[in-house]
Amino acid sequence: MNHLIIYAHPNPASFNHAILEAYADELASAGHPVRVRNLYAEGFNPVILQSDYELINRGTPPDDIRSEQEHIRWCGIMTFIFPIFWAGMPAVLKGYIDKVFSVGFAYVFEGDRPRGILRGRKAVIINTTGGALNYYQKSGMVESITHTMDGGIFRFCGFQVLEHKFFVAVPMATRAERSLMLEEVRAIARSLPS
Repeated sequence: MNHLIIYAHPNPASFNHAILEAYADELASAGHPVRVRNLYAEGFNPVILQSDYELINRGTPPDDIRSEQEHIRWCGIMTFIFPIFWAGMPAVLKGYIDKVFSVGFAYVFEGDRPRGILRGRKAVIINTTGGALNYYQKSGMVESITHTMDGGIFRFCGFQVLEHKFFVAVPMATRAERSLMLEEVRAIARSLPS
């Protein structure tokens, strides 16, 4: 199966980058075609302009949006790897969703109801946090984040969400704990359908 990884972390030496490498290597070693879109490294412009809206509504999105949409058309499984910033995704990734998951590509309106049209694709979300799991659970943030992302974005557009994994308290994790997290990342990659 074709795998598209959307990666959003500004630091190439981050633990998120180690997750990306472990995950992509595991998929490639199993023979899966893998494409990585590193939004920060590629300088993806997250700002959606009025002119973008106008072109999307005409069915002729600008080149940067059309290029990303072609990557999505190619894949069967999309994986998103990013840290949680202020109870959500980094701005560059939010801008990616705003621009690329546009009307006519990710969903359409039938009367006054939207319908996702990226059916048949699957999604995996891997997040890191700075805080401990019990804090995120007690505050309701885990539930809020998964409800908003899994349901409000991916299932809304027709994806089947296979996994949403949180690796928590990463800054405080020991080398051994990080090694175990990376083994979990490899296990997620191994568990995906062919």
